[in-house]
Amino acid sequence: MPHYKASVAQMGTAIIPIKSIMLELGFDVIMPPPVSKETLMLGSTHTPEFACLPLKVNVGSYLQILPQEPEVIFMVGGVGPCRFGLYGEVQKEILHSLGYDLEFVVLEPPKEHLWEVVEIFVRFLGDGSWRRLPHALYIGYKKLMALEKIDKMVLALAPYLNSQWRQALWEEKKAFVRKIDNAAGAAQIDRVVRETVEKIESFPGEDPEEIFRLMITGEFFMVLEPGVNFYLEEYLSLAGIEVDRTVYFWDWFKKAVFLSMLRVNWQKKYLDLARPYLSRFVGGHAVESVAHIVEAFHKGYDGIIHLAPFGCMPEVIAMSLIRQFSREKRFPALSLLLDEHASNTGVLTRVEAFVDLIKNRKLYERQGRKGDKNHAEALLRH
Repeated sequence: MPHYKASVAQMGTAIIPIKSIMLELGFDVIMPPPVSKETLMLGSTHTPEFACLPLKVNVGSYLQILPQEPEVIFMVGGVGPCRFGLYGEVQKEILHSLGYDLEFVVLEPPKEHLWEVVEIFVRFLGDGSWRRLPHALYIGYKKLMALEKIDKMVLALAPYLNSQWRQALWEEKKAFVRKIDNAAGAAQIDRVVRETVEKIESFPGEDPEEIFRLMITGEFFMVLEPGVNFYLEEYLSLAGIEVDRTVYFWDWFKKAVFLSMLRVNWQKKYLDLARPYLSRFVGGHAVESVAHIVEAFHKGYDGIIHLAPFGCMPEVIAMSLIRQFSREKRFPALSLLLDEHASNTGVLTRVEAFVDLIKNRKLYERQGRKGDKNHAEALLRH
Protein backbone atom coordinates (compact mmCIF):
# COMPACT_ATOMS: atom_id res chain seq x y z
CA MET A 1 0.00 0.00 0.00
CA PRO A 2 1.36 3.47 -0.84
CA HIS A 3 2.02 5.69 2.16
CA TYR A 4 -0.14 8.72 1.57
CA LYS A 5 0.79 11.96 3.30
CA ALA A 6 -2.50 12.85 4.94
CA SER A 7 -3.88 15.51 7.25
CA VAL A 8 -7.06 16.49 9.08
CA ALA A 9 -8.32 19.73 10.59
CA GLN A 10 -7.84 20.64 14.24
CA MET A 11 -10.67 19.82 16.64
CA GLY A 12 -9.43 19.95 20.22
CA THR A 13 -8.11 16.72 21.72
CA ALA A 14 -10.47 14.72 19.47
CA ILE A 15 -7.79 14.98 16.81
CA ILE A 16 -5.52 12.68 18.86
CA PRO A 17 -7.51 9.42 18.36
CA ILE A 18 -8.08 10.37 14.71
CA LYS A 19 -4.34 10.79 14.26
CA SER A 20 -3.76 7.45 16.00
CA ILE A 21 -6.13 5.62 13.65
CA MET A 22 -4.47 7.11 10.60
CA LEU A 23 -0.99 6.17 11.83
CA GLU A 24 -2.09 2.61 12.59
CA LEU A 25 -3.46 2.32 9.04
CA GLY A 26 -0.14 3.36 7.54
CA PHE A 27 -0.71 7.01 6.63
CA ASP A 28 2.09 9.52 7.02
CA VAL A 29 0.19 11.99 9.17
CA ILE A 30 0.86 15.72 8.98
CA MET A 31 -0.65 17.44 11.99
CA PRO A 32 -1.75 21.08 11.77
CA PRO A 33 -0.41 23.43 14.46
CA PRO A 34 -2.69 24.50 17.32
CA VAL A 35 -5.31 27.03 16.28
CA SER A 36 -3.97 30.54 16.81
CA LYS A 37 -4.67 34.11 15.75
CA GLU A 38 -2.38 33.48 12.79
CA THR A 39 -4.56 30.52 11.76
CA LEU A 40 -7.69 32.68 11.92
CA MET A 41 -6.17 35.58 10.01
CA LEU A 42 -4.73 33.31 7.33
CA GLY A 43 -8.04 31.52 6.86
CA SER A 44 -10.19 34.65 6.86
CA THR A 45 -7.96 36.25 4.21
CA HIS A 46 -8.85 33.52 1.73
CA THR A 47 -12.48 32.78 2.59
CA PRO A 48 -15.72 34.73 2.08
CA GLU A 49 -16.43 37.26 4.82
CA PHE A 50 -19.84 35.71 5.50
CA ALA A 51 -18.40 32.20 5.99
CA CYS A 52 -18.62 30.84 9.52
CA LEU A 53 -15.57 30.46 11.72
CA PRO A 54 -14.98 26.67 11.39
CA LEU A 55 -14.46 27.07 7.63
CA LYS A 56 -11.96 29.89 8.17
CA VAL A 57 -10.08 27.88 10.79
CA ASN A 58 -9.91 24.84 8.53
CA VAL A 59 -8.59 26.79 5.56
CA GLY A 60 -6.06 28.56 7.78
CA SER A 61 -4.89 25.22 9.21
CA TYR A 62 -4.48 23.71 5.75
CA LEU A 63 -2.49 26.69 4.52
CA GLN A 64 -0.16 26.32 7.49
CA ILE A 65 0.65 22.69 6.62
CA LEU A 66 0.92 23.05 2.84
CA PRO A 67 4.72 23.53 2.95
CA GLN A 68 4.87 19.90 4.17
CA GLU A 69 3.12 18.83 0.95
CA PRO A 70 0.17 16.72 2.10
CA GLU A 71 -1.42 14.59 -0.62
CA VAL A 72 -4.87 14.14 0.89
CA ILE A 73 -6.97 15.85 3.53
CA PHE A 74 -9.76 13.95 5.28
CA MET A 75 -12.83 15.59 6.74
CA VAL A 76 -16.32 14.53 7.77
CA GLY A 77 -19.36 15.68 5.83
CA GLY A 78 -22.83 16.72 6.87
CA VAL A 79 -26.45 16.89 5.78
CA GLY A 80 -29.29 19.32 6.25
CA PRO A 81 -29.56 23.11 6.13
CA CYS A 82 -26.13 23.68 7.71
CA ARG A 83 -23.52 24.76 5.14
CA PHE A 84 -21.01 22.35 6.70
CA GLY A 85 -22.00 19.74 4.13
CA LEU A 86 -20.55 21.97 1.39
CA TYR A 87 -17.26 22.73 3.09
CA GLY A 88 -15.29 19.91 1.49
CA GLU A 89 -15.84 21.30 -2.00
CA VAL A 90 -15.51 24.93 -0.88
CA GLN A 91 -12.15 24.27 0.78
CA LYS A 92 -10.93 22.32 -2.21
CA GLU A 93 -11.85 25.15 -4.60
CA ILE A 94 -10.23 27.79 -2.37
CA LEU A 95 -6.93 25.89 -2.28
CA HIS A 96 -7.11 25.19 -6.03
CA SER A 97 -7.61 28.91 -6.68
CA LEU A 98 -4.39 29.54 -4.72
CA GLY A 99 -2.49 27.07 -6.89
CA TYR A 100 -2.53 24.04 -4.60
CA ASP A 101 -3.73 20.79 -6.13
CA LEU A 102 -4.44 18.28 -3.39
CA GLU A 103 -7.28 15.91 -2.78
CA PHE A 104 -10.08 16.37 -0.26
CA VAL A 105 -11.84 13.21 0.88
CA VAL A 106 -15.17 13.88 2.57
CA LEU A 107 -16.53 11.06 4.73
CA GLU A 108 -20.27 11.55 4.46
CA PRO A 109 -22.66 10.32 7.21
CA PRO A 110 -22.91 6.50 6.80
CA LYS A 111 -26.68 6.57 7.24
CA GLU A 112 -27.05 7.97 3.72
CA HIS A 113 -23.65 7.25 2.16
CA LEU A 114 -22.40 3.96 3.65
CA TRP A 115 -21.06 2.50 0.41
CA GLU A 116 -19.30 5.72 -0.50
CA VAL A 117 -17.42 5.55 2.81
CA VAL A 118 -16.54 1.90 2.17
CA GLU A 119 -15.24 2.71 -1.33
CA ILE A 120 -13.03 5.47 0.08
CA PHE A 121 -11.47 3.06 2.57
CA VAL A 122 -10.94 0.42 -0.14
CA ARG A 123 -9.24 2.99 -2.33
CA PHE A 124 -6.79 4.23 0.29
CA LEU A 125 -6.23 1.09 2.35
CA GLY A 126 -6.15 -1.64 -0.25
CA ASP A 127 -7.08 -5.24 0.39
CA GLY A 128 -4.23 -6.09 2.76
CA SER A 129 -4.73 -3.13 5.07
CA TRP A 130 -8.26 -4.11 6.05
CA ARG A 131 -6.73 -6.51 8.55
CA ARG A 132 -5.28 -3.51 10.40
CA LEU A 133 -8.55 -1.58 10.57
CA PRO A 134 -10.08 -3.27 13.66
CA HIS A 135 -6.92 -2.74 15.70
CA ALA A 136 -6.58 0.86 14.50
CA LEU A 137 -10.17 1.63 15.48
CA TYR A 138 -9.70 -0.08 18.85
CA ILE A 139 -6.61 1.99 19.72
CA GLY A 140 -8.36 5.19 18.56
CA TYR A 141 -11.38 4.30 20.69
CA LYS A 142 -9.20 3.62 23.74
CA LYS A 143 -7.48 6.98 23.39
CA LEU A 144 -10.77 8.82 22.93
CA MET A 145 -12.34 7.18 25.98
CA ALA A 146 -9.23 7.95 28.04
CA LEU A 147 -9.22 11.62 27.04
CA GLU A 148 -12.91 12.10 27.73
CA LYS A 149 -12.69 10.27 31.07
CA ILE A 150 -9.98 12.61 32.35
CA ASP A 151 -11.78 15.63 30.85
CA LYS A 152 -14.88 14.87 32.91
CA MET A 153 -12.89 14.01 36.00
CA VAL A 154 -10.95 17.29 35.92
CA LEU A 155 -14.07 19.40 35.40
CA ALA A 156 -15.86 17.65 38.28
CA LEU A 157 -12.94 17.86 40.71
CA ALA A 158 -11.75 21.44 40.12
CA PRO A 159 -14.37 23.22 42.31
CA TYR A 160 -13.25 21.17 45.32
CA LEU A 161 -9.60 22.31 45.11
CA ASN A 162 -8.00 25.60 46.08
CA SER A 163 -6.57 27.79 43.32
CA GLN A 164 -3.05 26.35 43.61
CA TRP A 165 -4.22 22.78 43.30
CA ARG A 166 -6.60 23.66 40.47
CA GLN A 167 -3.60 24.95 38.54
CA ALA A 168 -1.74 21.71 39.30
CA LEU A 169 -4.79 19.74 38.18
CA TRP A 170 -4.82 21.39 34.77
CA GLU A 171 -1.06 20.97 34.38
CA GLU A 172 -1.53 17.27 35.09
CA LYS A 173 -4.30 17.11 32.50
CA LYS A 174 -2.09 18.70 29.83
CA ALA A 175 0.71 16.26 30.63
CA PHE A 176 -1.82 13.41 30.37
CA VAL A 177 -2.91 14.58 26.90
CA ARG A 178 0.70 14.52 25.70
CA LYS A 179 1.22 11.02 27.12
CA ILE A 180 -1.94 9.68 25.48
CA ASP A 181 -0.89 11.22 22.17
CA ASN A 182 2.40 9.33 22.36
CA ALA A 183 0.99 6.07 23.79
CA ALA A 184 1.76 3.12 21.50
CA GLY A 185 -0.75 0.48 22.55
CA ALA A 186 -3.72 -0.45 24.72
CA ALA A 187 -1.59 -1.49 27.71
CA GLN A 188 0.29 1.80 27.71
CA ILE A 189 -2.96 3.78 27.41
CA ASP A 190 -4.42 1.91 30.39
CA ARG A 191 -1.27 2.52 32.43
CA VAL A 192 -1.26 6.26 31.68
CA VAL A 193 -4.94 6.55 32.64
CA ARG A 194 -4.44 4.57 35.85
CA GLU A 195 -1.43 6.64 36.94
CA THR A 196 -3.19 9.91 36.13
CA VAL A 197 -6.36 8.96 38.00
CA GLU A 198 -4.32 7.94 41.05
CA LYS A 199 -2.40 11.21 41.01
CA ILE A 200 -5.49 13.38 40.55
CA GLU A 201 -7.35 11.56 43.32
CA SER A 202 -4.46 12.29 45.68
CA PHE A 203 -5.00 16.05 45.38
CA PRO A 204 -6.29 17.50 48.69
CA GLY A 205 -9.95 18.37 48.29
CA GLU A 206 -11.89 20.99 50.20
CA ASP A 207 -15.54 21.54 51.09
CA PRO A 208 -16.36 24.91 49.49
CA GLU A 209 -19.12 27.03 50.92
CA GLU A 210 -20.77 27.38 47.53
CA ILE A 211 -20.30 25.66 44.15
CA PHE A 212 -21.43 27.38 40.97
CA ARG A 213 -22.42 25.17 38.04
CA LEU A 214 -22.34 26.30 34.44
CA MET A 215 -23.23 24.40 31.28
CA ILE A 216 -21.35 25.06 28.03
CA THR A 217 -23.23 24.22 24.86
CA GLY A 218 -23.40 25.29 21.24
CA GLU A 219 -21.97 24.44 17.85
CA PHE A 220 -19.85 21.27 17.83
CA PHE A 221 -16.52 22.75 16.67
CA MET A 222 -16.83 25.89 18.78
CA VAL A 223 -17.26 23.85 21.94
CA LEU A 224 -14.54 21.28 21.23
CA GLU A 225 -11.77 23.53 19.89
CA PRO A 226 -10.24 25.69 22.66
CA GLY A 227 -8.34 27.77 20.11
CA VAL A 228 -11.59 29.39 18.96
CA ASN A 229 -13.38 29.68 22.32
CA PHE A 230 -10.35 31.19 24.11
CA TYR A 231 -9.89 28.16 26.35
CA LEU A 232 -13.19 28.96 28.03
CA GLU A 233 -13.52 25.61 29.75
CA GLU A 234 -10.09 25.91 31.37
CA TYR A 235 -10.71 29.54 32.34
CA LEU A 236 -13.93 28.71 34.17
CA SER A 237 -12.53 25.58 35.79
CA LEU A 238 -9.49 27.45 37.11
CA ALA A 239 -11.92 30.00 38.57
CA GLY A 240 -13.53 27.22 40.61
CA ILE A 241 -16.66 26.85 38.49
CA GLU A 242 -18.10 23.37 37.95
CA VAL A 243 -18.33 23.09 34.16
CA ASP A 244 -20.55 20.66 32.29
CA ARG A 245 -19.73 20.53 28.60
CA THR A 246 -22.58 19.13 26.49
CA VAL A 247 -20.47 18.17 23.46
CA TYR A 248 -18.13 15.17 23.50
CA PHE A 249 -16.78 13.58 20.34
CA TRP A 250 -17.73 10.01 21.25
CA ASP A 251 -21.28 10.96 22.14
CA TRP A 252 -21.64 12.75 18.80
CA PHE A 253 -20.01 9.90 16.85
CA LYS A 254 -22.18 7.29 18.55
CA LYS A 255 -25.36 9.17 17.62
CA ALA A 256 -24.33 10.38 14.16
CA VAL A 257 -22.94 7.02 13.02
CA PHE A 258 -24.18 4.02 14.99
CA LEU A 259 -27.64 5.18 16.04
CA SER A 260 -28.29 6.83 12.67
CA MET A 261 -27.32 3.65 10.80
CA LEU A 262 -29.76 1.73 12.98
CA ARG A 263 -32.44 4.33 12.17
CA VAL A 264 -32.79 5.27 15.83
CA ASN A 265 -34.38 8.70 16.26
CA TRP A 266 -31.85 9.96 18.82
CA GLN A 267 -32.99 13.56 18.27
CA LYS A 268 -36.43 12.91 19.74
CA LYS A 269 -35.19 13.51 23.28
CA TYR A 270 -33.83 16.93 22.30
CA LEU A 271 -36.91 17.86 20.28
CA ASP A 272 -39.13 16.99 23.25
CA LEU A 273 -37.03 19.25 25.50
CA ALA A 274 -36.85 22.09 22.97
CA ARG A 275 -40.61 22.33 22.40
CA PRO A 276 -42.42 24.71 22.24
CA TYR A 277 -39.44 26.93 21.38
CA LEU A 278 -38.17 24.78 18.53
CA SER A 279 -40.07 21.82 17.12
CA ARG A 280 -38.07 20.74 14.08
CA PHE A 281 -34.53 20.12 12.86
CA VAL A 282 -33.05 23.30 11.39
CA GLY A 283 -29.50 22.08 10.83
CA GLY A 284 -26.33 21.85 12.86
CA HIS A 285 -26.78 21.56 16.63
CA ALA A 286 -29.54 24.15 17.08
CA VAL A 287 -32.09 21.73 18.51
CA GLU A 288 -29.57 20.42 21.05
CA SER A 289 -28.53 23.96 22.02
CA VAL A 290 -32.12 24.94 22.81
CA ALA A 291 -32.79 21.63 24.56
CA HIS A 292 -29.74 22.07 26.78
CA ILE A 293 -30.84 25.40 28.25
CA VAL A 294 -34.16 23.78 29.19
CA GLU A 295 -32.23 20.88 30.70
CA ALA A 296 -29.87 23.21 32.59
CA PHE A 297 -32.82 25.15 34.02
CA HIS A 298 -34.61 22.05 35.29
CA LYS A 299 -31.43 20.50 36.71
CA GLY A 300 -30.64 23.55 38.78
CA TYR A 301 -27.58 24.90 36.99
CA ASP A 302 -26.64 28.49 37.75
CA GLY A 303 -26.43 29.44 34.08
CA ILE A 304 -25.46 28.44 30.57
CA ILE A 305 -22.92 29.71 28.04
CA HIS A 306 -23.81 29.22 24.39
CA LEU A 307 -21.02 29.24 21.79
CA ALA A 308 -21.77 29.97 18.14
CA PRO A 309 -19.76 30.97 15.07
CA PHE A 310 -20.77 34.24 13.46
CA GLY A 311 -22.86 33.55 10.36
CA CYS A 312 -24.07 30.11 11.49
CA MET A 313 -27.78 30.05 10.64
CA PRO A 314 -28.78 27.14 12.95
CA GLU A 315 -27.00 28.59 15.99
CA VAL A 316 -28.33 32.11 15.33
CA ILE A 317 -31.83 30.60 15.45
CA ALA A 318 -30.91 28.80 18.66
CA MET A 319 -29.45 31.99 20.14
CA SER A 320 -32.70 33.93 19.74
CA LEU A 321 -34.67 31.11 21.35
CA ILE A 322 -32.18 30.80 24.19
CA ARG A 323 -32.63 34.51 24.89
CA GLN A 324 -36.40 34.08 24.85
CA PHE A 325 -36.21 31.19 27.33
CA SER A 326 -33.77 33.14 29.51
CA ARG A 327 -36.14 36.11 29.71
CA GLU A 328 -39.22 34.01 30.41
CA LYS A 329 -37.63 31.83 33.09
CA ARG A 330 -35.22 34.47 34.41
CA PHE A 331 -32.42 31.98 33.85
CA PRO A 332 -28.90 33.34 33.21
CA ALA A 333 -27.67 32.68 29.68
CA LEU A 334 -24.74 34.16 27.80
CA SER A 335 -24.45 33.68 24.03
CA LEU A 336 -21.03 34.30 22.49
CA LEU A 337 -21.14 34.82 18.74
CA LEU A 338 -17.50 34.49 17.69
CA ASP A 339 -15.54 35.29 14.54
CA GLU A 340 -11.94 36.11 13.64
CA HIS A 341 -12.32 39.61 15.10
CA ALA A 342 -13.19 38.40 18.59
CA SER A 343 -10.46 39.02 21.15
CA ASN A 344 -9.39 37.08 24.20
CA THR A 345 -9.77 40.14 26.41
CA GLY A 346 -13.22 41.06 25.11
CA VAL A 347 -14.66 37.56 25.37
CA LEU A 348 -13.25 36.69 28.79
CA THR A 349 -14.29 40.08 30.17
CA ARG A 350 -17.88 39.27 29.21
CA VAL A 351 -17.56 35.81 30.75
CA GLU A 352 -16.09 37.25 33.96
CA ALA A 353 -18.97 39.73 34.25
CA PHE A 354 -21.47 36.90 33.64
CA VAL A 355 -19.88 34.77 36.35
CA ASP A 356 -19.94 37.70 38.80
CA LEU A 357 -23.59 38.22 37.98
CA ILE A 358 -24.65 34.65 38.68
CA LYS A 359 -22.61 34.63 41.90
CA ASN A 360 -24.29 37.82 43.12
CA ARG A 361 -27.68 36.52 42.07
CA LYS A 362 -27.20 33.31 44.03
CA LEU A 363 -25.96 35.27 47.04
CA TYR A 364 -29.05 37.47 46.98
CA GLU A 365 -31.31 34.43 46.69
CA ARG A 366 -29.64 32.72 49.62
CA GLN A 367 -29.84 35.81 51.80
CA GLY A 368 -33.43 36.48 50.81
CA ARG A 369 -32.75 40.04 49.68
CA LYS A 370 -35.68 40.32 47.31
CA GLY A 371 -34.95 43.82 46.08
CA ASP A 372 -31.37 43.04 45.19
CA LYS A 373 -32.47 39.82 43.53
CA ASN A 374 -34.88 41.69 41.31
CA HIS A 375 -32.14 44.14 40.44
CA ALA A 376 -29.86 41.27 39.38
CA GLU A 377 -32.64 39.76 37.30
CA ALA A 378 -33.19 43.12 35.61
CA LEU A 379 -29.54 43.16 34.66
CA LEU A 380 -29.83 39.64 33.25
CA ARG A 381 -32.70 40.65 31.01
CA HIS A 382 -30.43 43.22 29.39
